[in-house]
Amino acid sequence: MKETIIQFGEGNFLRGFVDLFIHKLNEQGLYDGKVVVVQPIKTGLCDVLNEQNGVYNLYLRGLQNGEAVCEHTRVTSISRAVNPYADFEGFLALAKNPDFRFVISNTTEAGIAFDPSCALSDTPASSFPGKLTQLLYARFQAGLPGFVMLACELIDDNGKELQSCVLRYAQQWKLGEAFYEWVIRENNFCSTLVDRIVTGYPKAEAAALCKELGWEDRLLDTAEPYHLWVIEGDCESELPLRRAGVNVVWTNDVSPYKKRKVRVLNGAHTAMVFPALLCGLKTVGEALRDEQVSAFLNEALFSYILPALGDTEDNRAFAHDVLERFRNPYIQHQLRSIALNSVSKFSVRVLPTMLDCREKDGAFPRPLILSLAALLYFYKTDAPQDDAAAITCIKERTLPEILGDTALWGTDLIELAPEVSKGMEIIEKQGMREAITWALS
Repeated sequence: MKETIIQFGEGNFLRGFVDLFIHKLNEQGLYDGKVVVVQPIKTGLCDVLNEQNGVYNLYLRGLQNGEAVCEHTRVTSISRAVNPYADFEGFLALAKNPDFRFVISNTTEAGIAFDPSCALSDTPASSFPGKLTQLLYARFQAGLPGFVMLACELIDDNGKELQSCVLRYAQQWKLGEAFYEWVIRENNFCSTLVDRIVTGYPKAEAAALCKELGWEDRLLDTAEPYHLWVIEGDCESELPLRRAGVNVVWTNDVSPYKKRKVRVLNGAHTAMVFPALLCGLKTVGEALRDEQVSAFLNEALFSYILPALGDTEDNRAFAHDVLERFRNPYIQHQLRSIALNSVSKFSVRVLPTMLDCREKDGAFPRPLILSLAALLYFYKTDAPQDDAAAITCIKERTLPEILGDTALWGTDLIELAPEVSKGMEIIEKQGMREAITWALS
């Protein structure tokens, strides 16, 4: 089978997401291509991948339509791995193979960044965009067509940001106008949105699973069954993911899907986290099993978040999927982890819904007001982990000063002071559960 995909990143996520999809395409006879993995940083799993001939086992575990599922796949889509720090020439040789068509990446949120210290003569450039520019320049010099880039990093406009970095390197390294134009004309930098919780190597269960498999798999991977891949562009004819049963959306604009994920999935987490913590709960699963907290979340989600976003059939189905994912018994998602850096999260994930509701209905939704009250109460009385200035502001200033701080929230929220004050007072004097009753009344 030909090698057709270059993949920057060998971590749990890509192996629990893209590499599984390519495996399915090959298994169904819809595609004839394998993945070559490039290690994007000095330390990584290239040696282990090559020792295992690219083969590893993936377990998808969770709930589907209310039923517990566990699906095991022996994934064989990776042909080999290349470490450019140990074999730079082998890395550049990938550019000279005309069979390669796609470049896929997930190099963490910090991976798509321009580092001006990188040089064309580096072996390799330290940044991922620098390495990609080196690869593209070798491709250009070989007189071959460009690539389709599918960037999976969790930043806005990831494809556009990656292209911007490459073009900056082209200018800084003085690679010529012809190469600059070739990058734009012959390469397609697709922005994408990825959605799947990949829980990674199951340390506590690895010995038992390997015994069951009959060999030691050092690349064992686990993930939830749900997945979504939204891609700007349409390469279904070349990469028939939909035909293979992958939940992929080819589109001209990722932004509505990004907005839905932020408002519904992330917004539900942030709206729920402090009421749940102040009820003495520890995990998302516990919160969903708690009748009162679950009712609070459902009210916030289906009475306010969805109507503000657009209560369409697709959005409602997505919201129901989110709740089922939250109930996944295989994922012990700690509420205190979700609570990290919650001031900025609240401003991006929940506050826009509150402002939309006020614009539409003339009032802020009380459940989301209580969510803000719970956040402020927690920050004043507990040990939050956030920007030091935000913590100091909330701990030391009065409520009107906090809500009127536009640097904190991006807008003046002073008009919320009476209702937020009422919520905080109920939490303090009667407890969080009485406050939830007040919010739902």
